[in-house]
Amino acid sequence: SPLIMCNRWFHLVKKYNASSMVFSHGCHKRPFSTSRSRMTVMPAWVIDTYGGNDVLRFTRNASFPILNYPNEVIVQVHAAGLNPIDVSMRGGYGASSLSMKRDPLNLNQKGSEFPLVLGRDVSGVVMECGLDVKYFKEGDEVWAAIPPWKQGSLAEFVCLSANEVSLKPKSLSHSAAAALPYVAATAWSALVNTCGLTLENSAEKRILILGGSGGVGTFAIQMLKAWGGHVTVTCSKDAERLVRGLGADHVVDYSAGPVELALGTLEKFDVILDNVGGDTESWAMGLLKPWSGAKYVTLVTPFLQNTDLLGVADGMMQTGITVASKALKHLCKGVHYRWGFFIPNGAALDDISEMVDAGKIRAVVEAEFPFSQVPQAFQKVEEGHARGKTVVQVIGGGGDHAEC
Repeated sequence: SPLIMCNRWFHLVKKYNASSMVFSHGCHKRPFSTSRSRMTVMPAWVIDTYGGNDVLRFTRNASFPILNYPNEVIVQVHAAGLNPIDVSMRGGYGASSLSMKRDPLNLNQKGSEFPLVLGRDVSGVVMECGLDVKYFKEGDEVWAAIPPWKQGSLAEFVCLSANEVSLKPKSLSHSAAAALPYVAATAWSALVNTCGLTLENSAEKRILILGGSGGVGTFAIQMLKAWGGHVTVTCSKDAERLVRGLGADHVVDYSAGPVELALGTLEKFDVILDNVGGDTESWAMGLLKPWSGAKYVTLVTPFLQNTDLLGVADGMMQTGITVASKALKHLCKGVHYRWGFFIPNGAALDDISEMVDAGKIRAVVEAEFPFSQVPQAFQKVEEGHARGKTVVQVIGGGGDHAEC
């Protein structure tokens, strides 16, 4: 609104030091042009249409974020983490549902989300706080998982709600910290919110993680072991050393033969976290302890695919029918069937930050790329078979942008 832009401009002018020709935010200072247009743009990687890796475009003229609500903060991005959902979103996955979330009254024309900035993980420094933000101040080092309907972290600055942000673990660099928030929030949503696991009740639980060497899996292993759970993991042979090093009690190599047969010889489980999808649920449900409250939760759901293919209304109806019928079918067999979703959760990141600083959880970074090599970072994620996370260094990471 005009009032918000006026307040934003007043804030910029107030912080502008004409004698030194610098714009200061917190303890950082960066050179800026005296022209207003220069002060309203930033470097970023954007897409202008959905497609393959060739749609990624670097620009020095991306719109600088503004505070639209009093509970928001602007964060200067030091490092960004990439996830498989970034690759999917680049190709248009979830476009219908995400457009509805961005514009629920459908006031904007189709394609108004462009130019779109991807990147769901951020670690950086608070540059500016809204009037209602009490927990953070300028200069705080923070991390966050960015909801997919918001502009992402492959830019020099990003705007977030304060309840999505948490103080970064002191023991981690920005690059390491950027590897955790999105997978941590996803695992927390599935295991804590959906399955009801906590520090107090996990010690006697047997948990199976299908696909344990990726971002969500490597985080979930560590959190569950910190809570005293017994963790069994499926992965390929070359990832066994990694997951055992994170604390996995038992590892099943899915490449050695039918994994369902190997798992079927083990004691049954209280919780199954499925990162694989496909036909796994057809046999995984039989691995749960019946009539004991055991739960299967999958992170591979058809929700966004349904809305893309059928439209938002019909897609949501189809989704509701699918999940309800499956839940009822398996409930009759004494086990619970659930879908898990990413939910932004700054409070959960507070707890996770304490666990990281206590040495109970570490970041698993498979590859780091400079800001100038974002397309190569996407290609790495797209190849699959992850052994941890792919991280992009935004500040100090190369690329044609100003340094702090």
